[in-house]
Order: sequence, then C-alpha cells, then structure tokens
Amino acid sequence: MDTPTLSVSADADAPVMLLTGDIARFNDETRDKYTKGQKIGEGTYAVVFKGHEKVTGRPVAIKKIKISSADDGMSLDSLREIKHLQELHHENIIELLDIFVGKRHNIHVVLEHLAGDLEGIIRDTKNFLFGSSEIKSWMAMSLRGLWWCHINGVLHRDIKPNNLLYTTNGVLKLADFGLARNFGEPGEVRMTAQVITRWYRPPELFFGARSYSSAVDVFSLGLVFAELIKRVPLLAGDSDVGQLQLIARTLGTPTESNWPGVSKLPSYVIPNADDVKPEADRAFYRMNFFSISQSGQDLMRFMLRLDPRKRISCRQALESEWFKEEPLPTKPENLPIKKDKEALEKVGQDLKRRAGFDERMDGGDLDVGNRGSKVARRLDFGAM
Repeated sequence: MDTPTLSVSADADAPVMLLTGDIARFNDETRDKYTKGQKIGEGTYAVVFKGHEKVTGRPVAIKKIKISSADDGMSLDSLREIKHLQELHHENIIELLDIFVGKRHNIHVVLEHLAGDLEGIIRDTKNFLFGSSEIKSWMAMSLRGLWWCHINGVLHRDIKPNNLLYTTNGVLKLADFGLARNFGEPGEVRMTAQVITRWYRPPELFFGARSYSSAVDVFSLGLVFAELIKRVPLLAGDSDVGQLQLIARTLGTPTESNWPGVSKLPSYVIPNADDVKPEADRAFYRMNFFSISQSGQDLMRFMLRLDPRKRISCRQALESEWFKEEPLPTKPENLPIKKDKEALEKVGQDLKRRAGFDERMDGGDLDVGNRGSKVARRLDFGAM
C-alpha cells in the first residue's frame, strides 16, 4: 500500500476532506487509537484537549485545528507546526505522535503531553528556587533542541520561556513551531522581519533584515538565559521603538564600529543618537549576572552580540566550559516542575496561543499577514 497521505483543501463553499479507500481506513484506525478528554485550551484556530492512548494509557494532547469556512481555512501557523514536527525528531523537541481527520472534517494533531513551561517556573518565585545547576540543565536541553533545528535547516523564530515546555520527568522540549521556516545560507532566502515575540527579538529584525540566520534564535535564547537568572525579562519594551531603544541602552548601540554593514539594513536608525553606548563588555555581564561564573557570563555575552555574525552557534554554546564546571547540570528528573491543575491549564494556553503573540505585552502580536487565508496542502503520514 502507498504511504497514506491526507489532502486538505478549501473550495468556494466550505473545506472538504475527501478520504477514501486505504487512506480512510488508515485515518479511522489512527483516530480510534485515542480517547479525547477534557478541553484544556481554545483559541481562534484550535481547541486543545487532554487525551490518552487507549492501549497504553499514555497521556497526550489532542489539538483540533478548526476548518470552519472557506474564508477561515486552515491557519498557516498550524500548517507550519505540522510540517516541521513531521521533519524534526529529537528528545528536546515536542513530539508529534499522529494526525487524523475527525468526523466533522477537522484535522486533529496528537502531541505528547507536557507538564508545564519555563515561564511558569520563572514567574513563581514563591514556590520555586533554583540556581546555576538547574539553569545549566534547562539551557543545555534548549540548546540541543535548537541545534537540531538548525542543522536540519529550520529556524524556530519564536524562542521564549512559554515555548520551552517540559515533561513530567523534567525533559525540556521546544514547542510552538507556528513561525518556523526552512532557511539556507544568508542572502539566499528573503524572509519576513516580523517574527519573534518582541521581548526576545534581535536587533537585525527591528532594522528590517530580510535575510538572516540561526543567530536570531540564539539571541532569543540568550535573553531566556538572562531571564532564568533575573526571574524577570531583561528587555521588556512596550513598543517596537521602545524595544530597540532598550536593546541599545542595555546591550549597546548598533553602529558601524561594532557591526560593520548595519547602516545598510533597510530600517536602520541609531536608536539613541543622543546617548550612543559601546557594546556591553565583560564588566556589564559581571555586574549584572554575578550569580554565575565568568564562563557562563561569557556564554551569555556571545549569545547576545549585536552583530549576528559574531554570535555563538548552538554547537559552540554547548561546548562552553560553563556546562563542565561545578555545579554540573541537574538531571532532568530532579528539576522543579509544576504538576497541578494550574500547570495543565497553562499548557492548554500555550498550545493554542498564536505564534509570535504574548498576552503580557500590549499589542505584542505580530502582523505576518492573513493567517486565515485558505490553503491546500498534503500532509505525509509516513514522515512521522
């Protein structure tokens, strides 16, 4: 039998799933493997349910993608997520277990069940105390997952604490691939600059760069690193202009002297012309991140370089001496996690949140075009 595939289309009246023969039987067998339980989240484009696999009892998250009309169609975020999770298989990336079409023609994506996200732990200063060993473990797992994305030619483009989820045994997973896309060598592919949630967006995107590399993800993760230490976002701007000014005041003013060629970017302006600052040096990181060793401070500094060409890669970051020093990274099973009902609800919120949007920010969503435009794609069941 040929590899089963699912054709998703939207005609002028309403989207229709046409499943026949072997494909229909395969779909029914897949759907019958799972029991759908309580709803744990709902958004514009998806409803998320807690579920379990009937035979093994394994808990799962079942994400029902809404295809309600020709005008709405299937969201591009959802297509991106499915496409990349079919291609990326790694211990530190959320696992796509199955895809099936429901009785009302909605696509259902079955994901492994996760217990919570790093944002919940970072914000809960009353119940969670952690230090260098725990931060090393979370950073190492994040870097490994991101490294796997990059060597497979995928940019995540929305790294932030609430997209870093963990299992009940503490293993951290990259999630929410709604803004992910394939990339090549810088200069080969033009991409939108309107990606990555504002507080974690690197300066080249504010300057309108349309050709960029894996360095954008590294910068975002560098800011997560800082947030794990400070327990608050390092750069929490209230607008795009304010965010760029905050980057300049904190990490240094992007200029030709520290970033050759930056002035040629289409939207380049000097964010703080009346107070130009040099790029943050070792003294800045020593003063602001004194709770970690110098090797850890150096790692953060190289992840947050203004010039993306000078930023460290994920592979290089994993080779940092910081991970080899005492205290060594905490084993995942010994990391703090949330196991209560609040954590379950939070996962539901995370799974249905629009990519590039953070409700903590006023107007923080990204204008990346009409996500609801109707689409027709083929999803490869055999690539899971």
